[in-house]
Order: sequence, then structure tokens, then C-alpha cells
Amino acid sequence: MTSSLFTRHFILVSAITFVTFFAAFQLFPTVPLRLLELGATIAESGRFMTAFTAGSALGALFTGPFGDRVGQRRMVVSCAVGFGLFLGAYGLLHARWAFYVLAFPHGVVWSGLLTATMATLGHVLPADRRADGMSLYGLASPGGVIFGPVVGLAVYARLGFPAMTAILAVLFGVLGVLSLSLPPDRANLEHRPTFSWPDRTLLAPCLVFFATALGYGALGTYTAQEAIKQGFPPLFGVLPTDAAFLSCMAIGMVVMRIFMTRAGFGARPTRLLPGMLLAAGAGLALLALMPGGASRHALSALLYGGGYSMVHTLLNAHVLEVTHPDRRGAAFGTTLFSFDSGIGIGSLLIGGVIGWGCRHLGAHGYRLGWAVAALFALAALPLSRRLLRESADLAG
Repeated sequence: MTSSLFTRHFILVSAITFVTFFAAFQLFPTVPLRLLELGATIAESGRFMTAFTAGSALGALFTGPFGDRVGQRRMVVSCAVGFGLFLGAYGLLHARWAFYVLAFPHGVVWSGLLTATMATLGHVLPADRRADGMSLYGLASPGGVIFGPVVGLAVYARLGFPAMTAILAVLFGVLGVLSLSLPPDRANLEHRPTFSWPDRTLLAPCLVFFATALGYGALGTYTAQEAIKQGFPPLFGVLPTDAAFLSCMAIGMVVMRIFMTRAGFGARPTRLLPGMLLAAGAGLALLALMPGGASRHALSALLYGGGYSMVHTLLNAHVLEVTHPDRRGAAFGTTLFSFDSGIGIGSLLIGGVIGWGCRHLGAHGYRLGWAVAALFALAALPLSRRLLRESADLAG
């Protein structure tokens, strides 16, 4: 008999993830605007995300094992409250340097919240439906990405930055209270070191996460810039020029997840990983080579979003399969470190390629950056073959 996915705990974990991304993607586009109000240059306004991502990447190596040590529910509750306190604090700041100081520890708390919810999900999902559950759970984060910037920018324009952050702080306080109803932590948790080296079984999935994140890291910033600088019209007369790629990417994620949930993953879901990597690489290749403007962004984003989102689902399902339940926090901390490191390094590398290309090739410089991003995604294919062999050995 097939186990049920839609339990109270599964819905709550999904809601926590949705609200986390919904709030974060209100903050990420509005903090640079607030910094500009306070006198920052355009280049300086991007330092907040650099510090935040650094805190998330490095913090994940410690918050993941710490969640295994103190209990995942306790970690979710404390990080949700802490996240809300940071959000409220931003609204009280009037010095630019203070944003940069808070961004790093805020990123650490973000990593703790993400690793703890993922580890909790591992306890909530039935073992026979992990891939299905991960696919449905994966709708939560793109949902927050779709609606967060729209709501955040609207509230920012109408009520101002302090009011927006105050509302989000209250929302996370409520979330912390609701998190108390998650599955209780084990009473006999073992004492573990604050930091431990990752298991060897995580090497292949972490390398795939890192390789694919190299290309992903530049998309949010530079697709919007390309659309604005080349004067793309609103897509279908509705989607704003600078949001068309991200919105279509999120739509591709949702559509693919719904399709795969209905079609099923089969006995060995990881066998689909090379095909999904190929789809993501093909989407980036379209972005580099296809003629056109807004329609090019839309078609490439749909293909890329569908493939890339399932790469995450399949990798996370594999990590759940190969990791002992008592070490899932540490495992997801390691994968988050790989992912966020890839985003940060990829943003610098591809941003540099695009900058050089625009100086020498004009508008085609963006396409050069997308070509490099496609190569990064396709470079993960040999790594996925290794992961498949390890998965087959495990099944055998």
C-alpha cells in the first residue's frame, strides 16, 4: 500500500520553506534599494548579498552538525525566531556598514533554518516515496521566489523598508511558534563534535551541486541586466522586462515537478539525473545561442528551470538514501555549502566573463557568459555518472 505524503508535518515543513523563501526574496531585492537610499553606489549595494551568501556557505558546515546534536525541531524554532530578529533589525538601521555586518550572521541563521528543515523532512517523508515527496516539497521554494519579489517591492514602494521588515519579523515569530508542533527531537541525542568532515558518499552529489550552481549564480543578476540594457519589451505584455527570466524559470520548475509527481520516478530515481542535467545545460545553451530577446529568455528559462529543479530533487533524495538519519543535518549542511559556494564563485566568474565580453563584444557579451554557464552545467554530467554507479552499488 502506498504511503500518504500529505501529512500535517509534511505540510508544515513545506509552509516553513515557502515562508522562508517568500521573506528572503522580499529582502534580497529591497536591501540594495535601501542601501542606495542611504548613499551606496550600485557596486557597493551588491556587497550585502556577498556577505549573506558567505555566511550561509560557511555557516552550513557548522549549523548542519549542530542541528544533529541539539535536535532539528529545536534548530528550526530557534532559527525561525532568529531570522525574524534579523529582519526586524534591518528596518532600524541607518548606517550602510551595519547592513554588511549583520548580513554574515544572518546568512549563518539562514543556513541553520534550511538544513534543519531539510533534515526534518527526511524524518517526515515515508521511505518508499522520498522522490515524490521531495518533488512536491520542491514547489515551496520556487513559490516563494515567484511571489516574494512582487510583494516585497510593492510593500517597499507603499509602506517603506522599515514597515516591510517589521511585517516579516512578526511573520517569522508566528512561524517559530508553529514549528513547535514539528516531530519531537530524540531524547537521547548523542554528543557530537561541532564540526566533522563529510562522508565520502557525499563527494559526488556535492560536486554536482557545485558545478550546476556555478551557472545558476549569475542568472538572477545578469538576465535582468541584459533585458533592461537591450530594451526587451514586457513578455506577453504582462511580465516585467527584468523579471521575465526568473518568473519563467520558476514556472518551469513548478510544471516539471507536477509532471514528474504524476508520471512517477520509478524504483531508481537517480537514473533520471543525467537527463535533467542535460535539460538544464540545453536551457543555458539556448540562452547563449538562440536569436531574439524576451522570447529567448522565456523559452530557455522554462527548459532550464524544469531540468535544474529536478537536479536538486534527485540529489536531495539520494542524500537521504545514503545518509544515516542522525547525520542528515550535517549532510545537508555540506550540500548547502557546495551550492552556496558555487553561487558565489559562479557570480564572480561569469560576471567577469560578461564584463569582459560587453567591453569587447557589446551586447553579445552576455551571451558569452551564458555559454560558459552552459559548459559548467554540462561538466556535471560525468559526475552524475559516478553518482549513478554509487547508487547502483548501494542498491545491489
